[in-house]
Amino acid sequence: MYHRSATISPADYEAFKSFLQQACGILLGSGKEYLVASRLNNIIKEAQVDSLGALLDLIRSPAHSHLKVKVIDAMTTNETFWFRDIGHYILLKETILPDLNLKRGGSIRIWSAACSSGQEPYNISMIAEEYQGLKPSAKPVQIAATDISSKMLDEARSGLYCGLAVERGLTPEQKKRFFLANERCLEVKPEIKRRVSFSSLNLAGSYHGLGKFDVIFCRNVLIYFSNELKRDIVDRMANTLNPGGYLFLGSTESINQLTTRFEMKVGHGGISYRLKS
Repeated sequence: MYHRSATISPADYEAFKSFLQQACGILLGSGKEYLVASRLNNIIKEAQVDSLGALLDLIRSPAHSHLKVKVIDAMTTNETFWFRDIGHYILLKETILPDLNLKRGGSIRIWSAACSSGQEPYNISMIAEEYQGLKPSAKPVQIAATDISSKMLDEARSGLYCGLAVERGLTPEQKKRFFLANERCLEVKPEIKRRVSFSSLNLAGSYHGLGKFDVIFCRNVLIYFSNELKRDIVDRMANTLNPGGYLFLGSTESINQLTTRFEMKVGHGGISYRLKS
């Protein structure tokens, strides 16, 4: 049987790289064989095959579409934590939400792209809750959270976090204010959950039906795509933003080589990109 320590053949690795890029846009570099083996080991055992190539043969068959979903889930699951890049959230609360509240419109729409297990959209909702507490007349905030991984979306919808998932990034005050105790875990409170709607979306696919947004969080995901796909994603995100809307990227990501449609806005230790008029 196939184990983590087993060697992936060069041909199987190249074939898998092509599959993953075609399926979800992720571009694997060289030397990632161990990562692939560690993430797919259990799936390969479950499928009762003895190589990555044999698994690829299976998932190309419509009869094994469930395996394709599992493989994509395994390869797109990334570690996240609460209030990652805290400057982004402070900038949202102190500058962007006040700005958007001066504009016309009945509500503020925010898109959390590649939301993983839900920490980011729930953090945005917590910030909205804090802002509305300071400004009771503020516009309501609606958050659309998307991810390609069905497993992550199920976890996110539950709003239930245990172990290290509730220890990283949360203060005792935040745990008390935004969560309910659920045995040894914490569950996001209903008033935080209700702002967020979760749905499946491949960033390399169509954004039709999402509607327009005032703010987009697309953080720490573009690094997995080719430069061509990065430009395409950023351009289509620009098209989904309302005039003067804001885009957040990860703190180590840059927009400079991708588009000229945004201007950088810096404040409170965070960077955002505002759509030019």
